[in-house]
Amino acid sequence: MASFTNVFNIRLFNKKFFNHSLLRICLILASFVYLNLTNVSAASATNIPASLLKQAATEIRVSLGNSANELIFEPNHLDFVSGKRYNLHLVNPSSQKHYFTAKDFADGIWTQKVEAGKVEIKGAIHDLELKPGAEAEWVFVPLKPGNYSLRCTIAGHTEAGMTGKIAID
Repeated sequence: MASFTNVFNIRLFNKKFFNHSLLRICLILASFVYLNLTNVSAASATNIPASLLKQAATEIRVSLGNSANELIFEPNHLDFVSGKRYNLHLVNPSSQKHYFTAKDFADGIWTQKVEAGKVEIKGAIHDLELKPGAEAEWVFVPLKPGNYSLRCTIAGHTEAGMTGKIAID
């Protein structure tokens, strides 16, 4: 088995040369992988001001389904302003579980935290599953303006109309 330094040595005309370029490329790739695995958020890249994180979050309540077991989001259109702090209060009053899935939206925000019961989750979030009667609060700051799709990914729910739109201005 080759040693670490032998991997970066190149033989040319019977002389060994240490390949610094290959070492640099490997270090850059390793750094990229590390940053992705540790979920370095958009906030650290954009330096979310501490004052923004201390301001009161605007609360928006969304029901996933309803007590009549209709497959809907209420409301099904959400509008956010880039750079403002929000608390998305999700509730599931129905007798079946539902997902709040909006991956592209989630990629365009900085999540401060998600609270559900006595659990607080930090880091990148792409979808939330709410079981019957469950509630969760998603505190975030929108960063990337655009229009995004929302859906419940449980088989048959999207097709039955459990979809929505999210806009960040």
